[in-house]
Amino acid sequence: MERVYYIGMDLHKKKMVYCIKTDDGTVVSAGSVASTKAELLRWAKSIDREWIGGMEATMFTGWVYDLLKPLAKELKVAHPEMLKAITSSKKKNDRIDAEKIADLLRCGFLPECHMVSSETRELRRILRYRNLAVREAVKMKNKTAGLLMEVGAEYNKKRLHQKKYFGELMENLEDVPESVKNLLALSRSGLEMFDGIQKQLVRVLLGNKHIAERVRRLTTIRGVGEVVALTWVLEIDDPHRFPSIRKAVSYSGLCSAQNESAGKSKRGPISKKRNKHLQTVLIEAAKLAPRWNPELAEIHARESERGHKNRATLAVARKLVAFMLAVDKRGEDFKPKAVETGGRTAIVIKREDDFKNGAA
Repeated sequence: MERVYYIGMDLHKKKMVYCIKTDDGTVVSAGSVASTKAELLRWAKSIDREWIGGMEATMFTGWVYDLLKPLAKELKVAHPEMLKAITSSKKKNDRIDAEKIADLLRCGFLPECHMVSSETRELRRILRYRNLAVREAVKMKNKTAGLLMEVGAEYNKKRLHQKKYFGELMENLEDVPESVKNLLALSRSGLEMFDGIQKQLVRVLLGNKHIAERVRRLTTIRGVGEVVALTWVLEIDDPHRFPSIRKAVSYSGLCSAQNESAGKSKRGPISKKRNKHLQTVLIEAAKLAPRWNPELAEIHARESERGHKNRATLAVARKLVAFMLAVDKRGEDFKPKAVETGGRTAIVIKREDDFKNGAA
């Protein structure tokens, strides 16, 4: 039976460094190839036997993975943080990195991470661009208010960004330099542009048949809107890769880091090893969801009584994760259960314990 090659690949913008080894650790070849589609295809097709490849997750990994996957027996993507911890050493260069990835592959120790499909990556790219447009729109709003404050102009803070009110304000500005008026007009046009972009991108995402049904099911949870549902679907991808709610909470960045030694345990701030896009949306949603969801309101009130509003927000965000993971795994709409209370029926949202580790 013919043995396979194990290939470690270190990706960069202009070149890819590789190391090819046999299962006993013998180096077959090592070198580099230009990071272009034509050169990578030529190199992959020149390998004379089946091969298993591994690479670190970077911003370039997606297209390289899609290009080489059909040509490889197996192609794996390594988690960068875990890979760094395993391969840390005093001497580091591209050649050594590629060789270590090859060694981890042949020994079965490569810390593999989840690789989403190309279609999901495309939709995720659109969503993250929408988030960029939202941030830029907020900058334009802040700049508009800042310009008015710089010249001492009076304005209604709550109505400032309404189109009709802004037009009236521009007509009635007195003793304001012409340059400031021009900058205000530019800021307003920038706001309208970025706001229009983000709305258009959301419409495109909601119209995609690949995720439309999942998004609809998630929005049956009171307090979960379209943007929160879209972010969950595209950042989580397959909900079944999380065996428990705890794993999903950790991935979402809603728990603190733990440092335990000699029987002493210390909790730090919220861990930065998380999906930052999902974390931001969940925390923002947790600030508003208690207004619409009775059980989330109860959780927020209970935690707030302990004197820490930020912890109350995190508790609500964790409960949202539990709800969404359960609904996503079941593939069914969220259904509150009815309970008879004193001759009348009260609607009670299912608690986390009912969901059996998120699987309902």
